[in-house]
Amino acid sequence: MKIAEIDDLDIQIIMELLADAKQPYTDIAKRLYVSGGTVHVRMKKLEALGVVEGATLNIDYSKLGYDIGAFLGIYLEKSSLFDEVSKHLQAIPEVIEAHYTTGIYSIFARIICRDTKHLREVLHDKIQNIAGIQRTETFISLQQSFSRPVQLTNDTQG
Repeated sequence: MKIAEIDDLDIQIIMELLADAKQPYTDIAKRLYVSGGTVHVRMKKLEALGVVEGATLNIDYSKLGYDIGAFLGIYLEKSSLFDEVSKHLQAIPEVIEAHYTTGIYSIFARIICRDTKHLREVLHDKIQNIAGIQRTETFISLQQSFSRPVQLTNDTQG
């Protein structure tokens, strides 16, 4: 895979937005000693290169009544079923991430539910009924200690 052609200013802009994606380009520009237009043009370039693929919100799901976060290790009958099973998982609103993995699981997913009853319903009525899933293992998250973006540099020399 080819690494996108970006420079130190692009990296600095990305890091600023990773810290606070809602901040105006003009505020970023002042801190980086460039014009707001420069930041805007650079962001358009990063989007065109596929480096920036949109923006997301960080949500405290518990404040919305979703108190159970869990990780789900999914064993598939055959690894060739990954794409089909993933499509079914994507249709389940409580499944917020799914990864094709190495190791003992074919898929590792993250789910958010209101409570243990809701979790049981999602597992039993939705996920475990998907054709191709052999079995699952559930790991309830008791607390997330941190979540952060990768600290980027433009050093591709290794």
